[in-house]
Amino acid sequence: MKAFSYERPTTAAEAAASVARNPEAKFIAGGTNLLDLMKLQIETPTHLVDVNGLGLDTIEPTPEGGLRIGALVRNTDLAADARVRKDYGVLSRAIVAGASGQLRNRATTAGNLLQRTRCPYFYDTAQACNKRRPGSGCSALDGVSRQLAVIGSSDACIATYPGDMAVAMRVLDATVETVDATGAERKIAIADFHRLPEDRPEVDTTLKPGELITAVTLPKPVPGTHIYRKVRDRASYAYALVSAAAVIGADGTGRVAFGGVAHKPWRVEAAEADLQRGAKAVTDRVFADARPTHDNAFKLKLAERILGAVLNQARA
Repeated sequence: MKAFSYERPTTAAEAAASVARNPEAKFIAGGTNLLDLMKLQIETPTHLVDVNGLGLDTIEPTPEGGLRIGALVRNTDLAADARVRKDYGVLSRAIVAGASGQLRNRATTAGNLLQRTRCPYFYDTAQACNKRRPGSGCSALDGVSRQLAVIGSSDACIATYPGDMAVAMRVLDATVETVDATGAERKIAIADFHRLPEDRPEVDTTLKPGELITAVTLPKPVPGTHIYRKVRDRASYAYALVSAAAVIGADGTGRVAFGGVAHKPWRVEAAEADLQRGAKAVTDRVFADARPTHDNAFKLKLAERILGAVLNQARA
């Protein structure tokens, strides 16, 4: 790990200003992803801005009937919150499906949204990776791509977003709240928060330099059966090959988003009109523009089967 300086600001705007002034600076909270990347020298910040003392660790009701989740709420606390378990079950289930208990005790809401890909070529510094070193190429394109993207990829990157929580937040239409170096606040729909790789895969989100997440807001609860289903290579502590977050109503209508298939949680709202027709009708539309590799084409059929299991569970 390379040497770095460190500070603990007292306000969110002060933290944002510190990172905005220094392009080599990073925010740190739980550190469950950043510290691993620093040890491998994939991330080499020269300055860390610790945001743990900013008081962004509460869950509060909103006037609209939803919940406002502080950026520093730990994953364990969010999944266990009685209001989340009762009204946003898909979110609680998605969080519990991710990582291990020890990591969930440290990982934060904002950090979970900002975690970087687990593409093996991103982690192997001997390999070319446009996300790690822009312009170097993408070894995954001609390499082992079983776990990588089948849709939304580009000729520069086929990495996937690895998280579970954001997939549930996508199906719930969450909003990400931020503050910048001037103290100006902004709200970003979760649908617009993560970006596709296109020709700049090193940029994961639509955040501006120095912009700090302060909270994530959930709208009022969506009625229906909340389900999170995840298929992975082993029973625990593994990232999804394909996952599905769904809220299905008694009449068979609802919402669904997929994880493990793209550079961001993948939801096509227009396809949800076909939920009553069955899983194949939906996934045919969701993955109409898919570009799978020879290694991961199975994900398309797997997504259909996962959604079929979700619909059967909801009916039961």
